[in-house]
Amino acid sequence: MLHAVIMAGGAGTRFWPASRTARPKQLLDLVGGRTMIQATVDRLGDLVPAERILVVTNQQLVAPIAEQLPGLPVENILGEPCKRDTAPCVGLAAGILARHDPAATMIVLPADHVITTDEQFQEAIRQAANLVDDRPGRIVTFGIRPTYAAEGFGYIERGDKLTPPPAAGVSPPADTYHVKKFREKPKGATAKEFFESGRFYWNSGIFVWRASTILTALDTHEPIMAGHLQVIAKAFGTSDFASTFTREFTALPGKSIDYAVMEHHSDVAVIEAPFRWDDVGSWQALARSLPSDEDGNTIIGRHLGIRSTGCIVRTDQQHLVATLGLRDTIVVHTPDATLVANKHDEEAVRQVVEMLVQRGWTEYL
Repeated sequence: MLHAVIMAGGAGTRFWPASRTARPKQLLDLVGGRTMIQATVDRLGDLVPAERILVVTNQQLVAPIAEQLPGLPVENILGEPCKRDTAPCVGLAAGILARHDPAATMIVLPADHVITTDEQFQEAIRQAANLVDDRPGRIVTFGIRPTYAAEGFGYIERGDKLTPPPAAGVSPPADTYHVKKFREKPKGATAKEFFESGRFYWNSGIFVWRASTILTALDTHEPIMAGHLQVIAKAFGTSDFASTFTREFTALPGKSIDYAVMEHHSDVAVIEAPFRWDDVGSWQALARSLPSDEDGNTIIGRHLGIRSTGCIVRTDQQHLVATLGLRDTIVVHTPDATLVANKHDEEAVRQVVEMLVQRGWTEYL
């Protein structure tokens, strides 16, 4: 059966001051109507019922996520006791799913992406699941055709074209290739080379695979990690689960699934994503996802702009933000903190968060 694992443990520090420790970006409505985690669940449609959706987050977010996803069984929201990156996250989910469904196929997806349309996404997932059914040891990911020479994304280098097996309800299939190599975030000239070659995709971080495949891969390449995860999975649903989870998970090394598995696995396919995708990594993503006014400003809330161009302003309808003579500026107002930043230096927002920690101003985190 098809299961979904939603990774929802990120801190979203680049979205400060709207994103906070107790309410990070995946719990915010950033691009209209629903919070990001709600939109992620909505996107699955009828592919996966609520009882087969597993959310992995941190302990502090279990209650607010349960509040936002009332249709999800509360036991399907796992709160990690500490941050250990994506390999332990998906390995734990695979171990739990495999105990109840040995033939489980997993959709693994982050909770903080913007994807349109839902129908195109679901069609792509069906194609990926069909590829896995055809070869159960295969891992399938989705590549995003680059629109510029991005330095902030990982890349996938495609190899030979792969002919997907025929499947009911999947027509026509999106272009599919063998993965030649995963590449880390490139710098300058390398990013330009990747972009211009036409052979590279942005790595979407969305995967489809059998739970048994990922467990075998972790057992082969990360045996210590796999051992700890097996102990946790066996305790799931028992009275000892909480203490076992804390003890064993804390002992794990942190490692991404790309390093732990993807770079070693021999049978990986990439589907050229037929859907629009944005990882919404920073405030500038709003300008890509929301309409702009005649001066190129992206506005959420009440704003009065005079000779202001290319700005991103986020406030609410009760608090007016007026800008005068600003260009390429981010202004984010919240009840207790306001950010004013150069749009082209928004990576430095992380430095603001780091300095708040250093000064002990934890009430703003």
